[in-house]
Amino acid sequence: MQRLQAFKYELLPNSQQERQMRRFAGSCRFVYNKALALQKERHEQGQKKLGYAGLCQLLTAWRHSTDTAWLADAPVHPLQQALQDLERAYSHFFAQRAGFPKFKKKGRSDSFRYPEPKQIQLDQANSRIFLPKLGWLRYRNSRDVVGKVKSVTVSKHAGKWFVSIQTEREVNWPIPQGGAVGMDMGIARLATLSDGTFYAPLNSFKRHEARLRKAQQALSRKVKFSNNWKKAKARLQRIHSQMANARRDFLHKVSTAICKSQAIVCIEDLQVRNMSKLAAGTADAPGKNVRAKSALNKAILDQGWYEFRCMLEYKLAWKGGRLIVVPPQNPSRTCPCCGHVSSDNRQTQAWFECVACGYENNADRGSGPEAFRGSGPEAFRGSGPEAFLVGAINILARGIQLLRDEGQDTADAAVGMRVGEPPVSARMACGSNCTGGRKQEPAETTAQGAIHA
Repeated sequence: MQRLQAFKYELLPNSQQERQMRRFAGSCRFVYNKALALQKERHEQGQKKLGYAGLCQLLTAWRHSTDTAWLADAPVHPLQQALQDLERAYSHFFAQRAGFPKFKKKGRSDSFRYPEPKQIQLDQANSRIFLPKLGWLRYRNSRDVVGKVKSVTVSKHAGKWFVSIQTEREVNWPIPQGGAVGMDMGIARLATLSDGTFYAPLNSFKRHEARLRKAQQALSRKVKFSNNWKKAKARLQRIHSQMANARRDFLHKVSTAICKSQAIVCIEDLQVRNMSKLAAGTADAPGKNVRAKSALNKAILDQGWYEFRCMLEYKLAWKGGRLIVVPPQNPSRTCPCCGHVSSDNRQTQAWFECVACGYENNADRGSGPEAFRGSGPEAFRGSGPEAFLVGAINILARGIQLLRDEGQDTADAAVGMRVGEPPVSARMACGSNCTGGRKQEPAETTAQGAIHA
């Protein structure tokens, strides 16, 4: 199978190379904005949108025009890639996957891409790379590049330049290792697995919130675009970069640990944008508990749930596993024994007690200080039944049911249970025929947690 993988490094350019990279990024931004303005003008005049081929013809005219002759100093392929990016943005807009394309602003996502591998030379032994019209650039060689180079993207972030090398290589079809597990994501615990393992959150934003607030206040007192304002802005960008890097590193470690031990991971289809909407409301209809909702929104966005989900998806695919996304309705209010759904089952945030059958268990987040213990990616495993959380158990049961609906065999799926503990879905063991509105035949669950259809 073919695997596409990118390797990102920090560049170490000299002053001349850094000046050239700023010019190239500015040229690509200019071409993108000029083409977008032209497309909007044609739309207002009732004309048909130009395709990529038509824009490339205009690009040639722009490069030879006296007004924009400086575009000829930049390599042509990155300029063409800017037009491809605009064409892709229009495609996403027409497919209702994104909003209407916006004009690019200097200092935001400054980058350019080389798509032709024949023009790129990589010298890993000496930690340098050759790019057209830039020459040899040194980079921090933290790991080896594996595979055939397909394209190179140069980008700027927080005052530093980076190079991302996309490669392609042939790998053997992986054999999945491990079983199936349900995962409930939260705030007090980043991820709680149905086998009792949970991962404490990093809370990167909370750790740097005081520094960030002081840096923002210092920036607001500076005269805009002055030298001191630029210094304060660079300081603020560095803090944001530190927070993002720490969060990304933590999520990589946690997702790698999960994917190494599990073949199937079932998660909720959480809509983070809807969950973190502002509660201020309007002047006529002001919101309630705005301060508490604001703190909750900060905590939700600080976890990086969607980025975590993307990491799990591609890492499981690399190892032959699969990520199963289930509907998020009432996973922590549904009794895993009788299937009864009620808000009364959650008298407290931490404890679950079914009002229909009396089934008791821990809910979707920890109730004791162990839920907040530590800040690294280490998992803490409980010693009793309190480690089996209702939300993760129900998510796993729904994921297994989705596999059965697809006609896949789940007879040998080890679903993350421990010997002597209640089954993954006590409801399935009891023979109930309803979960989340889905009809289901009774199933058997062994002490090891293998569900037999």
